[in-house]
Amino acid sequence: MLLKNKIKNLVLILVLPLMLSACSEIEFGSHLVKTWDGNTTPPTSSKGTFKVGKPYTVAGRTYYPKETYNYVETGVASWYGPGFHGKKTASGEQYSQYEMTAAHRTLQMPSLVRVTNLGNGKSVVVRVNDRGPFAKGRIIDVSEKAAGLLGMKGAGTAKVKLELLADESRALAMAAKSGKSTKGVEVAYNKTGHLPQGYGQQVYDTQVAQASVVPAVQQPTAVTTYRGPIISDVPMSEPELEQTAKVEDVQGHITNGKFYPNAVVEQQPVTANSLYVQAGAFGSEQNAQNLAVRMASIAHTKVEPVTFGGRTLYKVRLGPLDTVRQADSVLSKVLAAGQSDAIIVVQ
Repeated sequence: MLLKNKIKNLVLILVLPLMLSACSEIEFGSHLVKTWDGNTTPPTSSKGTFKVGKPYTVAGRTYYPKETYNYVETGVASWYGPGFHGKKTASGEQYSQYEMTAAHRTLQMPSLVRVTNLGNGKSVVVRVNDRGPFAKGRIIDVSEKAAGLLGMKGAGTAKVKLELLADESRALAMAAKSGKSTKGVEVAYNKTGHLPQGYGQQVYDTQVAQASVVPAVQQPTAVTTYRGPIISDVPMSEPELEQTAKVEDVQGHITNGKFYPNAVVEQQPVTANSLYVQAGAFGSEQNAQNLAVRMASIAHTKVEPVTFGGRTLYKVRLGPLDTVRQADSVLSKVLAAGQSDAIIVVQ
């Protein structure tokens, strides 16, 4: 027995440094970091800072983060929640499944992105504070709270359009670079259409349709109108409350002495849209046609010319595809055929 214990201890001594090294290697792969040791103890600080990060590789694919304020993309969104609640995000904040945040593979942190569910028109603004998703064919991971408001929680995925809010994201970047917390500003933005005082003002004329959602984990004990710090659906510490958005006349409810604001969802017009797998894009039409012939046995394939940066590119797309599951299946086959840059798009 003594010999067995000594061997066990020796194995732990040898393996633990490798585990720690592996953890640091995949820090940007936030979903992997959060689960490697099973630790559910929240970090002592939730304050995030401005972060872009160096190129990183997850599951054989390399991603190149960059600071940008010109970004629009369509594709498939997923969501993450209870399994990561309380864990540290790539930005350094504590992840909360009740907040309006999201994980993106390359956008700077923090930044504000409008996510529109192209299936039902529901649209909310989320603050990017984490890295992911790393599943093939997904372009953003929203929090459980955002997924519920977007009407995609039950399905698990949704066809979405992402639009970076340029002026607002610049203001958040300046605040974060100066050491100011940006935690909670997305709550104010979803309510008022502009950033809270102290972060720069950008007011839009868009009329917002309101839809209230009560957190599923608690039942309200009172309904009230609140004047003061606005927080998301988890209690915050006093320092965080001091830096959080101040918005007047916010409808919400009080549970266990804490105020929880009602959610606001903007309703966008719903237009017909379809899923495609984009196998590649070429400057040569002949190269695009050659790939289209190769891909034709997988699904209906077409070559589409598009103008980009003053030049014509020829995109090879397979589809239209009826469901996300079907798109995932086609994407897997295209990837297996050697097209490692293939993606799912919505058109």
